[in-house]
Amino acid sequence: MSLEEIQTRIRAAEEKAGREVGSVNLIAVSKVQPDERVRAVLEQGHRQFGENKVQEAAGKWPAFREQFDGITLHLIGPLQTNKARQAMELAEVIHSLDRPKLAKTIARLAQDMGKCPDLFIQVNTGEEEQKAGVMPRDADAFVAECRGLDLPVAGLMCIPPVDEEPSLHFALLAKIAERNGLSGLSMGMSGDFESAIAQGATHVRVGSAIFGERDYT
Repeated sequence: MSLEEIQTRIRAAEEKAGREVGSVNLIAVSKVQPDERVRAVLEQGHRQFGENKVQEAAGKWPAFREQFDGITLHLIGPLQTNKARQAMELAEVIHSLDRPKLAKTIARLAQDMGKCPDLFIQVNTGEEEQKAGVMPRDADAFVAECRGLDLPVAGLMCIPPVDEEPSLHFALLAKIAERNGLSGLSMGMSGDFESAIAQGATHVRVGSAIFGERDYT
């Protein structure tokens, strides 16, 4: 499937949901994708990309930024505190703020660096033990804690369990965001982004549907 086809489907989903066309940000998830595939999408004019790992982002994006203007890099994978400074230097948006220790580290670094990426708090809507994110019952308190640290919290992010209906998790995330006065909703991937848009997603994270299947070998 092409970038243009995904963009067309996003516009159709926006219209179906009665939302303004262009209100959803498409993050092209380029993790583990070869440079030639990423370059092809850049050459089509797309400028919002997502990476899971700081190390991979550091090896890929400085060179692309020298060749293409206006790139916005989103870090969407789990973030270790010892990689926080590098993440903040590389990315305009971090989608995986998930614990107090990381929040305090980012707040301290923001003071040192004089800047901070926009932040999305990851909520573990499925309450899965193996998955990162604050539990739904703790989300309100964590939002308040992050605001108390003067962090620029733009919204919430979730990754629904693979074996459950994603729209239920999107609705839960939207409810938590609404009661906390947050407008950003980072939710929806290649297989369910239209459902996420129907529930209010402002950022959808689409990888394989744009670039093709990843080769992890």
